[in-house]
Amino acid sequence: VQLQASGGGLVQAGGSLRLSCAASGGAFSAHAMGWFRQAPGNKRDLVAAIRWDGGRTTYADSVKGRFTISRDNIGTTVYLQMNALKPEDTGVYYCARRRDSGSYFYSGAYDTWGQGTLVTVSS
Repeated sequence: VQLQASGGGLVQAGGSLRLSCAASGGAFSAHAMGWFRQAPGNKRDLVAAIRWDGGRTTYADSVKGRFTISRDNIGTTVYLQMNALKPEDTGVYYCARRRDSGSYFYSGAYDTWGQGTLVTVSS
């Protein structure tokens, strides 16, 4: 499967963005999906993840109540709605497909990654 992330950009603090990750060429609907963020000089950390059927979502504490992950298994797309953005949300956002098992928070549990989309939040 190939993953194509889009929707990043420059936004002022308090604003919103919606990221999309389109999957093609392989299995998607049977896998959990995640969004990770990597700020300059930092490691890649989970922001949000969603179970294969959308029935369970997981969020980093720093984004709870502000970000919402969702998926469209018919259209093979996963979304990340980001509201009330803060400067510390700045980074490259990657979508990824999780293997059959493994912690949602562990990047090694994901076997396929998109190219990343840059989000910059100005203060």
